[in-house]
Amino acid sequence: MRHRKTTPRLSRSREQRRRLIRNMVTSLILEERVRTSLAKARAVRSRAEKVITKGREDSVHSRRQVARMVYGSKAVQKVFDELGPRYSDRPGGYTRILKLGHRFGDAAEECILELVGSKAFQPSTDKK
Repeated sequence: MRHRKTTPRLSRSREQRRRLIRNMVTSLILEERVRTSLAKARAVRSRAEKVITKGREDSVHSRRQVARMVYGSKAVQKVFDELGPRYSDRPGGYTRILKLGHRFGDAAEECILELVGSKAFQPSTDKK
């Protein structure tokens, strides 16, 4: 039974929604931070968590499954070379959503979806 198993529609058809989520997961993996609307971030978060969990075990089967969920071999390589080992001790919760407020054009709630412990965007701790 499909009770309470709704997916966020995001005002798109099924195929457009799949491509949007796949694109955003790829961008999140490569850039480690994405600025988007809150609804899209929540939809992308679950898929990104699954991709990183697959990246913890490096096997041919896992690589093929991740390749189905992201675009490009660079993203697949980064999942298994960097992200899998980085989060090997963490039992989930690889992403964080930071709310930014409402967007000027359409008043949609904007946020930043980022990977926890991302080295590229750590604030500097230098005291001046």
